[in-house]
Amino acid sequence: MATEKAFTKGCAAPGPVPKDSIRIYSMRFCPFAQRTRLVLHAKGIKHETININLKDKPEWYFSKNPSGSVPTLETPAGEVICESLITCDYLDEVYPGKQLLPSSPYGKAQQKMRLEHFSKVVPYIFNIPMGRRKGEDVSGLEAEMKEKLAKFDKDLVDKKTKFFGGNSITMIDYMMWPFMARMAAFDLQHCLDHTPALKKWMEHMSEDPSVKETTHDVDTYKTFYKSYHEGKPNFDYGL
Repeated sequence: MATEKAFTKGCAAPGPVPKDSIRIYSMRFCPFAQRTRLVLHAKGIKHETININLKDKPEWYFSKNPSGSVPTLETPAGEVICESLITCDYLDEVYPGKQLLPSSPYGKAQQKMRLEHFSKVVPYIFNIPMGRRKGEDVSGLEAEMKEKLAKFDKDLVDKKTKFFGGNSITMIDYMMWPFMARMAAFDLQHCLDHTPALKKWMEHMSEDPSVKETTHDVDTYKTFYKSYHEGKPNFDYGL
């Protein structure tokens, strides 16, 4: 787990990226950045991590990524790659070793289609807790989310595999994991009550070394997101 404190406004910019490495600009609790960190770890890519205070960003960061978001990759040549899915595809294509995306165009297309379906689940993971805090009735949103998760459960049942790409972890599993990993922290685990295959998938995923390296425990997530929703996110919590 990267332990570097977050760079904030006024912090000096880091120097050039070392020749034998790649740099990720990240935030320790960001699920999108976790996608990229999972791929970096899974492929054994030498890298350095610069964490960014997303509430009070250093001025120089906007020259790297004008949107100010994470994750961002920077190469020794000064090349900059942004957006979680794009950074992950880039790493898998450029670096040798374990390939996370299928080799066939059809296999790649299948994973991208499944990921497109999963992108419809992600808003519920954040909108349901937000609605609860506002005192809204979120039962309808929860029912919709359960319906979408049931399709992923059926997918695993039909495939008869441990993971979505087969019996070993592939890119799609790593792209889904950061959001599913936060279900318990957002008190959404009951939405998995009728998806036994999906729950088993989460158990298998939690045993993966890259997942262990990049995932915090439930209490840590709860504490960070509490500070976030109170308007004073503690990006260095636990350091």
